[in-house]
Amino acid sequence: MNNARAGVIRGISILLFVSASLAQPPAVQKVDPPNWFVGLSSPMLLIKGEHLQSANVTANSPGVRVTRVQGQRTATSSDGGDYLFVWLDIASDANGGDVPITVSTPSGKTSFKFPITKRRPLSDGFRGFDGNDVIYLIMPDRFADGDTSNDSPAQAPKSYDRSDPRAYHGGDLRGITQHLDYLKELGVTTIWTTPIYHNADDRRDYHGYGAVDLYAVDERLGDLEEYRRFVGAAHQREMKVLLDLVPNHIGPTHPWVNDPPDTEWLHGTRQNHVRAEGNFAPITDPHSLYPEWRAAVEGWFADILPDMNTENPLTKQYLIQNGIWWAEEAALDGFRLDTFPYVGRQFWHDFHAAMHSAYPNFKTVGECFNGDATIVSYFAGGVARDGIDTGLDTPFDFPVFFAIRNTVIGNSPIWKLADTLRLDWLYPHPERLVPFEGNHDVARFVTEAKGDTRKLKLAFSILFTIRGTPQMYYGDEIGMEGTGDPDNRRDFPGGFPGDQHPAFTRTGRTEKEQDIFHHVQSVLRLRSQHSALRTGDFKDIFADETAYVYIRHSGNDTVLIAINNSDQTRTIKLPSFFHGALTPLSEGESGPQITSSETQIELPARTAAIYSVQ
Repeated sequence: MNNARAGVIRGISILLFVSASLAQPPAVQKVDPPNWFVGLSSPMLLIKGEHLQSANVTANSPGVRVTRVQGQRTATSSDGGDYLFVWLDIASDANGGDVPITVSTPSGKTSFKFPITKRRPLSDGFRGFDGNDVIYLIMPDRFADGDTSNDSPAQAPKSYDRSDPRAYHGGDLRGITQHLDYLKELGVTTIWTTPIYHNADDRRDYHGYGAVDLYAVDERLGDLEEYRRFVGAAHQREMKVLLDLVPNHIGPTHPWVNDPPDTEWLHGTRQNHVRAEGNFAPITDPHSLYPEWRAAVEGWFADILPDMNTENPLTKQYLIQNGIWWAEEAALDGFRLDTFPYVGRQFWHDFHAAMHSAYPNFKTVGECFNGDATIVSYFAGGVARDGIDTGLDTPFDFPVFFAIRNTVIGNSPIWKLADTLRLDWLYPHPERLVPFEGNHDVARFVTEAKGDTRKLKLAFSILFTIRGTPQMYYGDEIGMEGTGDPDNRRDFPGGFPGDQHPAFTRTGRTEKEQDIFHHVQSVLRLRSQHSALRTGDFKDIFADETAYVYIRHSGNDTVLIAINNSDQTRTIKLPSFFHGALTPLSEGESGPQITSSETQIELPARTAAIYSVQ
């Protein structure tokens, strides 16, 4: 068969396929978002179905009208009738309820109901976070199993296996709700959970970062109503909730991978894409080559997670709406934004403009996994880089994370921590930074410290007394062990059926666990009692190889923190310019030794002392 004849046959086959498709009436299978809110910006609907090409769409409800319709663009030989984009205009005085929407083609029509409701009052939540808060990171699947009936759902019966460190272990949203009082007792004010999106039905995506539906709660964690109950219960206790949002990528089995709604929906295809590189320097470098920039911003994370094309206006609007929908549905207080540097600055600018317009106090914290403050600060909002302000409220303070681990665990000179903090001038708002001692992507602190709990407690003392909003990782308050992923994501003891070690209670914790818990609780209590420790100015007094002394000051409240990072008792002589009477605040401290000419503080090995200054 020659090429010309083969081409004719292919063309006829496509025409027959398209003609057959056009002869079928339209069908609607899924609508994103599934509902919307009067008083928020009018939405774009992404309709998934069949035979949607050449469709006309109408809305039959006062105050709601269709302003634009666009069919699926496809680079394949399919008919392009799987998706439909529909823009609605919802008047500010529109009635709530189920809006009938009709999809018509020459072959027939179908309809569905699109619910709209009044938006929530801002008093329901949306409070953001600041230096007054303490963030606690939870992986829901590994924290507590409050509902065993969802451990092995019908659509994923083999995903549950607590003996497999990469399978689902049964933790869920109800389990978190049941232990909110434990977190309140500890001193936590804000909860950040890893993503709760519906992930693939296999056993490997317990972590939540492989979404197959951005508008559904994974059935192994609960459902949307369960999530709302969790957030509501937290708010009743004056606690805040942050959701982990992932605009950068989707899971490898998401339907969009093989059938995207638009030719530019993703960066590349499964067969032809760039692999993401974690080198962020080319993004910040005005002299870098385009391929280096592209590898970070357009690459597929881990070479398997499809990268969303956030430069595409359709993709961008979909993802921004997704953020607004989650915030509104659950009255959230903020987002943790995953893989922040891998997404272009213009998207983040537009995303934050929409979020802050809808929720003025809402806050975001972005993941920039890098220890260089000149790189991390590039992504902070509040200043235009390359002419664009990301709008990000704050990045995580990875430079301080690495500095704490290198000094406290690695025995680097403690002045290197002070030197890292010296670079605060790079950030528009260093007081907003979120320093931390551990998270779900690194080995547990106490494991890296070879079991030395003195070092863990010292790290907590530093974390809770420097500037910013501290973040801690679930289980570190009792010294949970763990090497790299997934060993660093062990089940919280006592949170699961059959556990013989109920660490959520004082009587259930071991002596070592209670010692760490009590230390964390005590320092957080001091933090709650002293505005200087939460939002005060930060000034260095003294730093050398093994000692670091600094002051926090707010109004009439002044607190001095002294750190001994050596393995021996250390006498620290304060500089002559320091004047003030010191009163011990932390437990087990003796008063400072004061002579006519100097103030001396004697500290045991690997400890910190906190003093009130008069």
